[in-house]
Amino acid sequence: MSDTPKKPKKPHSVYTLVVEVGRKSGDGLPKGATGAALMCYASGVDEAEAVRETVAILKQADMAPLDVTGYGTLEDRKEQGHEIEPDEIELMQQALDENSVIVAQVTPFFGDADKG
Repeated sequence: MSDTPKKPKKPHSVYTLVVEVGRKSGDGLPKGATGAALMCYASGVDEAEAVRETVAILKQADMAPLDVTGYGTLEDRKEQGHEIEPDEIELMQQALDENSVIVAQVTPFFGDADKG
């Protein structure tokens, strides 16, 4: 046992992230897809931690993360004028309660027509 006092826990927030993934064997994406965009809600003390945790979990799930775009917390999104549905808020709360990453939506890409 250590006599070192425990640091107070920093409060977590939930961040909305869109992760682009490429193909990898066993990734579960549909046949013919070239990759996908995943809408994720991730808990963390800051956005950088939320991104690191999300990428690590996706790699464990045999996904191949290529790029992550952060859209901030619920408050950030409201300030930016985003319309946020009640079911999104529920998923964000679940991510916070469970200190987890939730993949809320998967949009597969099928070739160059999907990008841009």
